[in-house]
Order: sequence, then C-alpha cells, then structure tokens
Amino acid sequence: MTSSLLPDWASQCLCSPIVTPYRTANPEKPMKLGVLASGSGSNFEAIAQAIAQQHLEAQVAVLVYNNPQAKAAVRSQQHNIPAQLLNHRDYASREALDQAIVDVLRQYDVELVVMAGWMRVVTPVLLEAFPRRVLNIHPSLLPSFKGIRAVEQAIAAQVKITGCTAHWVVPEVDSGEILVQAAVPVLPEDTTETLHARIQVQEHRVIVAAINRAIAQIRGSL
Repeated sequence: MTSSLLPDWASQCLCSPIVTPYRTANPEKPMKLGVLASGSGSNFEAIAQAIAQQHLEAQVAVLVYNNPQAKAAVRSQQHNIPAQLLNHRDYASREALDQAIVDVLRQYDVELVVMAGWMRVVTPVLLEAFPRRVLNIHPSLLPSFKGIRAVEQAIAAQVKITGCTAHWVVPEVDSGEILVQAAVPVLPEDTTETLHARIQVQEHRVIVAAINRAIAQIRGSL
C-alpha cells in the first residue's frame, strides 16, 4: 500500500523514525526494567535487542511470565536474563498475583515495569507499588478499541487506520497517558492475523521509544 492512499498524517506516522537513542544522566547505571509477558515475547525480544544495539540505555533485570508455555521464557534464556513463572491460575485473586509480582520485581530492584504482551488486568497492588512506573503496549490507537481483542474490534468497525499505543498504566483499562503511538493501515483483504502481524512490527518500535521516553520522564523527576 503506497502512502498516497493514506492521509498525510498517517503516512508521516508510519514512516517517521520512532526509535531515538536516549543517553541517561548516569550512563553507568542503566535503569532496571521488569518485563511482564504472557506469550511469544516478541516485544521482549525487541527490548533486549535495542539494549544490545545501544538504542536503549537500560537493563532487563527480570522477566515475569504467567503462561508456562510462553515463548518469552525461551527468549530470556537466550539473552541470559532471569525469568520467573507466576502462573495466574495458582493465585486466588488478581491482587494476590500482583503482590507476588511486586515481590519478584523488588527482589531484582526493578525501577520501571514494562507490560509487553501481558494478558492480565493489573490492580492497584502493582500500580501503587510502582507509581507512574508501569507502562503497557496496546494494539490499537487509543482511546479507540480498549480492552481485549482490539484487532478484532478494529476489523469489525471497518476502520481504515488502526495501530498501537504505549501508555502509562492506570486502574481504568487502557486509559493512561499516552507516551507513543504508531498508525497502521487496515487493508481490504486483512484478517485478524495479517493485521495483527503488521501492528506487531510497529509495536517493536513503539515499545522501545516509549521506554526511552519513560526513562527521560523519570530521570527528569529525580
């Protein structure tokens, strides 16, 4: 699809570079990230590669995953990053799971929490332990298509443009302050799978840019 078929703003959003290396005020002490993932871990992989390529001055201190079959755990082994399984089925409530997550993140001195394909709704237990330190990546241009099955929602609504959004997490689902967005065209022949695959390409760029921006905000507040 050529850019001439898109509005000017959408073409610019799709084509403009998002990832800009951020140099921290204290480069000898990269910010420690705790990454939460439930599935393939492709966004986790994007973060790890950005760190290796010096596009992101941070360190993934630990990966927390809730699905025993999550491929994210395999990726963590490949990058020599500690991983902790916290199967949500083993906990009586969301709050109990979040408290276990908090305990692990504190064990690894995590400073910024990144929900990278984390398919669980978090509670104030986590958010109050890390105030304005939890960010999420969502496969839509928020505030449109909040919650689960966002890609299916976009196709059902017959929109021509969707995308992905990185935002600060607040108690109301997918309602926090937006950090970075990228637009993705919806093609006439798109299925949920093909559209989701193209959105994920942008997610990998957006999540790194959002972490950079979050680090800048946190460093600026110290």
